[in-house]
Amino acid sequence: MVDDYERRHRYQSGLGHSAPYMVSGHPFITGSLTVADNVQEKVSFPAVAKSVTVINRADVALHVYFTDATTHVGADGEPHAVLEGLHYITLDNKKDAITFDIKCKEIYIGNKSGAEGAYQLFAELTSIHPNNMYALSGSGLTDVDSAANLNQAAIPDS
Repeated sequence: MVDDYERRHRYQSGLGHSAPYMVSGHPFITGSLTVADNVQEKVSFPAVAKSVTVINRADVALHVYFTDATTHVGADGEPHAVLEGLHYITLDNKKDAITFDIKCKEIYIGNKSGAEGAYQLFAELTSIHPNNMYALSGSGLTDVDSAANLNQAAIPDS
């Protein structure tokens, strides 16, 4: 029988431990045959993912991002900071795919193409509980200003 002391001091995997990321992940596969226009779908993982692959299964452009585009507001107060700040990856064509080697507990797929979209998703899950994962936000994910404040300079003619 495990006493209180053993229960409180038992080793558990966490975000900062390397072991859950070094071993093969537990597979998680899902998808959607219908992503309506002007809609985002949230995929929540039962454990923290260490790798996520998204495959476009329709001839429409799908946006892939890591924070809810409906909750972060832009300069005009409207909820589109993720899209306005260009904090997404676009899968333009059918069979386009991208793999993210990141830790996350959720991912969003949005459709702003004017037609129905579809996707497949594969994730490698760790043994880390999703409640241990922090919310992904800030520069490069939700801030509108970060995309506008890039250091840009003209390329001189040769």
